[in-house]
Amino acid sequence: MKKVTSAMLGFVAGAAAGVLTGILVAPDKGSKTRKEISKKVKAYSQEMSETIGEKVDSLKDQVNEAMDEMRTKAKDAEAKVKEKVNEKSAEKSAAQK
Repeated sequence: MKKVTSAMLGFVAGAAAGVLTGILVAPDKGSKTRKEISKKVKAYSQEMSETIGEKVDSLKDQVNEAMDEMRTKAKDAEAKVKEKVNEKSAEKSAAQK
């Protein structure tokens, strides 16, 4: 999770630095520069939304896999406990006869 957060923070910082540099060295009129900035911000926003969506989907898949594995292990443990209980019960019954 820290890697994803660090990567996104780096991406946002890089995007902001790029936009700021573009503003500072832009030879165009203010209105044209604002339009370009607006386009770039929309493009970055779209890219970030897609990246975040992919990460969320990946995380959901990982959680579902972990849950499935946990359910399987719980069922296995339950079966082993029932088996031991039945063995002990059978031993106790045999000893009483």
